[in-house]
Amino acid sequence: MAQMGSISNPYLYETFKLMIGQAVVVQTEKNIQQGILLSILPDHLILEISRTPYFIPMEEIVWVTLETTRK
Repeated sequence: MAQMGSISNPYLYETFKLMIGQAVVVQTEKNIQQGILLSILPDHLILEISRTPYFIPMEEIVWVTLETTRK
Protein backbone atom coordinates (compact mmCIF):
# COMPACT_ATOMS: atom_id res chain seq x y z
CA MET A 1 0.00 0.00 0.00
CA ALA A 2 1.34 3.44 -0.94
CA GLN A 3 1.90 6.06 1.72
CA MET A 4 -0.51 8.97 1.83
CA GLY A 5 0.70 11.65 -0.55
CA SER A 6 3.14 9.44 -2.45
CA ILE A 7 2.66 8.67 -6.13
CA SER A 8 2.92 4.93 -6.83
CA ASN A 9 3.20 5.37 -10.61
CA PRO A 10 4.39 8.86 -11.62
CA TYR A 11 4.08 8.11 -15.36
CA LEU A 12 0.42 7.14 -15.01
CA TYR A 13 -0.18 10.20 -12.83
CA GLU A 14 1.32 12.52 -15.49
CA THR A 15 -0.73 10.85 -18.23
CA PHE A 16 -3.93 11.34 -16.22
CA LYS A 17 -3.08 15.03 -15.75
CA LEU A 18 -3.13 15.43 -19.55
CA MET A 19 -6.62 13.85 -19.68
CA ILE A 20 -8.32 16.17 -17.15
CA GLY A 21 -11.56 17.59 -18.59
CA GLN A 22 -11.90 14.85 -21.20
CA ALA A 23 -14.35 11.96 -21.48
CA VAL A 24 -12.62 8.74 -20.43
CA VAL A 25 -13.37 5.07 -19.91
CA VAL A 26 -11.88 3.50 -16.77
CA GLN A 27 -11.66 -0.27 -16.21
CA THR A 28 -11.38 -1.11 -12.52
CA GLU A 29 -11.08 -4.48 -10.84
CA LYS A 30 -14.89 -4.48 -10.44
CA ASN A 31 -16.40 -2.72 -13.48
CA ILE A 32 -16.07 -0.15 -16.27
CA GLN A 33 -16.92 3.51 -15.66
CA GLN A 34 -17.36 6.24 -18.29
CA GLY A 35 -17.33 9.93 -17.48
CA ILE A 36 -15.39 13.19 -17.42
CA LEU A 37 -12.06 13.15 -15.59
CA LEU A 38 -12.38 16.02 -13.10
CA SER A 39 -9.20 15.67 -11.09
CA ILE A 40 -6.23 13.45 -10.38
CA LEU A 41 -4.63 13.06 -6.95
CA PRO A 42 -1.74 10.80 -5.86
CA ASP A 43 -4.03 8.04 -4.56
CA HIS A 44 -7.24 8.40 -6.62
CA LEU A 45 -8.94 10.09 -9.53
CA ILE A 46 -12.29 11.86 -9.59
CA LEU A 47 -14.62 10.95 -12.43
CA GLU A 48 -17.91 12.80 -13.05
CA ILE A 49 -20.71 10.48 -14.13
CA SER A 50 -24.17 12.02 -14.65
CA ARG A 51 -23.14 15.13 -12.66
CA THR A 52 -22.02 12.98 -9.72
CA PRO A 53 -18.35 12.74 -8.68
CA TYR A 54 -16.93 9.23 -8.24
CA PHE A 55 -13.65 8.64 -6.45
CA ILE A 56 -11.67 5.76 -7.96
CA PRO A 57 -8.59 4.53 -6.08
CA MET A 58 -5.48 4.34 -8.29
CA GLU A 59 -4.71 0.83 -7.01
CA GLU A 60 -8.02 -0.47 -8.48
CA ILE A 61 -7.44 0.87 -12.01
CA VAL A 62 -6.68 -1.75 -14.66
CA TRP A 63 -6.68 0.56 -17.72
CA VAL A 64 -7.93 3.94 -18.94
CA THR A 65 -8.59 5.27 -22.42
CA LEU A 66 -10.21 8.32 -23.96
CA GLU A 67 -13.86 7.77 -24.81
CA THR A 68 -14.45 7.59 -28.55
CA THR A 69 -17.78 8.30 -30.18
CA ARG A 70 -18.82 6.20 -33.17
CA LYS A 71 -20.46 8.05 -36.02
